[in-house]
Amino acid sequence: MSALFDLTGKTALVTGSARGLGFAYAEGLAAAGARVVLNDIRDTLLAESVDTLATKGYQAHGVAFDVTDEAAIEKAFADLDAQDIHVDILINNAGIQYRKPMVELELENWQKVIDTNLTSAFLVSRAAAKRMIARKTGGKIVNIGSLTSQAARPTVAPYTAAKGGIKMLTCSMAAEWAQFNIQSNAIGPGYILTDMNTALIEDKQFDSWVKSSNPSQRWGRPDELIGTAVFLSSKASDYINGQIIYVDGGWLAVL
Repeated sequence: MSALFDLTGKTALVTGSARGLGFAYAEGLAAAGARVVLNDIRDTLLAESVDTLATKGYQAHGVAFDVTDEAAIEKAFADLDAQDIHVDILINNAGIQYRKPMVELELENWQKVIDTNLTSAFLVSRAAAKRMIARKTGGKIVNIGSLTSQAARPTVAPYTAAKGGIKMLTCSMAAEWAQFNIQSNAIGPGYILTDMNTALIEDKQFDSWVKSSNPSQRWGRPDELIGTAVFLSSKASDYINGQIIYVDGGWLAVL
């Protein structure tokens, strides 16, 4: 059974992985045997995160590029090619949040969230899939959605639109790339204890709402997403395509 989830010999690129959920995904895949390539735009933080994994005995590399910059993405993949590092697993984790009522929302900030949370997944996946198809080795693409891939909340319209788009982009990837033995799926995290949610966690009213509206009556932990990430990156999910798995403590089940 363990062989189904063994990622030994595979290389995984995780975008936005110098810290937070991205780092948790990377460390989880490394623990399952994968060589991991961390990504961020902050060189110093990226180097520190790579060193952290290396000191634990994991194979880790860092590649700094902006996931919204098409030219930078192509250069990064070309550099990996030159180093004979071929991406077998891609986790599109990079994302940002911006909270504001729609009637006050600036186009610039709408576009920034869409570009970072949705368009980046298309751009990075396209670069990875081209190479997977050319090598005829197949691969795994795991997009990171959200509860807002399914349900909306006030003040996060661009994030909701982007994460809803992630759900259908994942379906489109499956429709086009399944024939090349590429499985494209998504994870939809619920309310997780992360830096991006610090303001919400510290808001007593919102914290109480999260706990009272969720059957599990608590926030999720970053490590509770790792099993799903490993599953969707492994042989255990070879006939699963175009799906989104919500890891939300049961929140969507009781809406």
